[in-house]
Amino acid sequence: MARYTGPKSKIARKFKEPIFGPDKALEKKNYPPGQHGNARRRGKKSEYAVQLAEKQKAKYTYGVLEKQFANLFDKAARKKGITGENLLKFLESR
Repeated sequence: MARYTGPKSKIARKFKEPIFGPDKALEKKNYPPGQHGNARRRGKKSEYAVQLAEKQKAKYTYGVLEKQFANLFDKAARKKGITGENLLKFLESR
């Protein structure tokens, strides 16, 4: 079974949220990872960028890869009700 095995602190710093639980790296370094993490001052993020970040956060939080996430989304979209809520129900029940 495939799963993300990379550095968890980098992901938490990328989103500025404790994705994998409490992390001291967020307290020590409250800037994004990477060589130019501190110097990055970009403009406002696009709507697409915001949606993509939220999707990636959900994937990392629940430990799901892209194909599994897409299949769960399709299943949630076919079911009656609000798709987002159905998706979270499926993710929580894994």
